[in-house]
Amino acid sequence: MKYAFLLGLSLLFVSCNTAQTSSKKKGKDQTITDYANTITSEDLKTLLYEFADDKMQGRMTGTDGQKMAAAYLKDFYVAQGIEAPVEKGDYYQEIPAEYFGRMSEPKPSENVVAFIKGSEKPDEVIVLSAHYDHVGTRDGEVYNGADDDGSGTVGMLEIAEAFQKAVKDGNGPKRSILFLHVTGEEIGLYGSRYYTENPLFPLENTVCNLNTDMIGRIAPDKKDSPNYVYLIGSDRLSQELHDVSAAVAKEYSDLELDYKYNAENDPNRFYFRSDHYNFAKNNIPVIFYFNGVHEDYHKPTDTPDKIEYDLLRKRTQLIFYTTWEVANREGRITADKDKIQE
Repeated sequence: MKYAFLLGLSLLFVSCNTAQTSSKKKGKDQTITDYANTITSEDLKTLLYEFADDKMQGRMTGTDGQKMAAAYLKDFYVAQGIEAPVEKGDYYQEIPAEYFGRMSEPKPSENVVAFIKGSEKPDEVIVLSAHYDHVGTRDGEVYNGADDDGSGTVGMLEIAEAFQKAVKDGNGPKRSILFLHVTGEEIGLYGSRYYTENPLFPLENTVCNLNTDMIGRIAPDKKDSPNYVYLIGSDRLSQELHDVSAAVAKEYSDLELDYKYNAENDPNRFYFRSDHYNFAKNNIPVIFYFNGVHEDYHKPTDTPDKIEYDLLRKRTQLIFYTTWEVANREGRITADKDKIQE
């Protein structure tokens, strides 16, 4: 009972803090909601139909299609005026071929990175991640990977654009944000592992990782209650991050936060199966946003016409709101629990 009372007070404090930092007018009469509303179903659809097109050849790591997808992401950030993180114009974190040990004929690949520098605490970095590779082509069919993970990829592009609009209005985030598009996820979380082994910014300065992998569809067991998103890992390392996430969702979203796959005994072991886990292994708080698997998972039928674009918008906006709060709150999110090992 005492714990429940204290938790209630904690949530109330987080909610009040969120309201104070997020709902005030931001220069030129812009609010956080104004920026979130620049994330639209129409823009997400336009981006995804291009990104998950047959010409990308299924984006298998090291292939021409993956290189084309990387160039597409780089061009987006250049067009938005969002800088590369370390050296001007260098949006690629190159990964040598020999790093991809599970491939029969490994080829070099690259993570795609972009950066918005914090206005007050630039050394504290929030990493948003999504993998942009998929499984390529098989028997002459293209595996487009529209949901896996085209949905998370274009969602991150829209979040970056929204934050850049805030920057242009003089309302940029207090903490820095790294937009990390990782390669090699489908063959073993290679891109995110490479980043955490060769970080562009010290891992001790990484506040948290918000990872997005499949947020455009509805799982079969959610057909009757589709207004949801699965959250995994939010309380594994940081109760504070979990509480902030819940408070933000309560204030700004009508999505149900479903923690079904967050259970430590989850037989699917999703906590260990996407790119956030390489950050969690380094004691960095994480949230994994996920819609669950569906009948088109890892099939050539995972195409852009199957995406629920309004639901994709709402999930993307939730991630934007959460990022905004973590970036602008007074205190830094910390890992306040013991690290969970695989």
